[in-house]
Amino acid sequence: MATFISSTLMSTDHTPKPASAAPHAGDVVSAFPHKHLLGIEGLNPLEINYLLDLSDGYVEQNRQANKNKAILAGLTQINLFFENSTRTRTSFELAGKRLGADVINMSVATSSVRKGETLLDTAITLNAMHPDILVVRHGQSGAVKLLSEKVDGAVINAGDGWHEHPTQALLDALTIRRRKGRIEGLTVAICGDILHSRVARSNIHLLTTMGARVRVVAPPTLLPTAIERLGVEVHHRMETGLSDCDIVMMLRLQRERMEGSYLPSVREFFHLYGLDYDKLSVARPDALIMHPGPMNRGVEIDTVVADDIHRSAIQEQVEMGVAVRMACLDVLTRNRRAHASEALS
Repeated sequence: MATFISSTLMSTDHTPKPASAAPHAGDVVSAFPHKHLLGIEGLNPLEINYLLDLSDGYVEQNRQANKNKAILAGLTQINLFFENSTRTRTSFELAGKRLGADVINMSVATSSVRKGETLLDTAITLNAMHPDILVVRHGQSGAVKLLSEKVDGAVINAGDGWHEHPTQALLDALTIRRRKGRIEGLTVAICGDILHSRVARSNIHLLTTMGARVRVVAPPTLLPTAIERLGVEVHHRMETGLSDCDIVMMLRLQRERMEGSYLPSVREFFHLYGLDYDKLSVARPDALIMHPGPMNRGVEIDTVVADDIHRSAIQEQVEMGVAVRMACLDVLTRNRRAHASEALS
């Protein structure tokens, strides 16, 4: 099992600006001084809040009849997915199109990668086409960072190996903040397959950075070694892990990433760790139920719990995903748009 250790947070003072603010060259440097979004680890609370505040504006825009805002007109976004993900890729595609970008989905299954081209060759080829932003999902941890070092445009990590999935953590945080009014001081239980989950890692980094109390609940075989170093409490029983929790976040059992025997059976896993009303009864009465999707009903969560219209925020998470990705595309292209505007004036 891998060991995961958190790095020191930055402490630069930043002032959030609304989503409608005109992009100036200095804006993104002062508010979000990063060319890429490769992970949550290393972001500070003001930077995270800045992205969430922008996302709030896009939630409201997406609920209007006219959802489009052509601030990325003339810019090119390439979605480069080495792993299948209908939900995340569609969300990024919709986000880019609503902002007016030219969006291209690269099908890796039919690309030169399948013919033996290396990741670096792919990066060099794509860079020659001058894309403004690349959204990349890859099965190997660190692959997205390597690609970001070889291209001129901004890169967003849409999930790399067991490492991180930053926009998922941001949309989860936005869902929590809109439902609960805050993140600081809440108790969040992240349950299930922690070992193979990049979603868990990004959420742990974000939630602890924002002042939440985070518990991980899983059998020992599905926990990374040294997980405590990330500032979380470790529980092996749902009854103790969910006690008085404000948020219960279930994770998909990623059997496609498992080599060997991690649990006796799926049936036994659901009996011990699947979320049902009996296990949920020890959480707070208004505890919010979350799941990054896709759900395995009857494996990590019971159908009636997942569809509880009063407590489940699973469909809301999908809605927040588009808004968060619009905000990230907006922020990471602001300098480029500002310089283009100055060149025309």
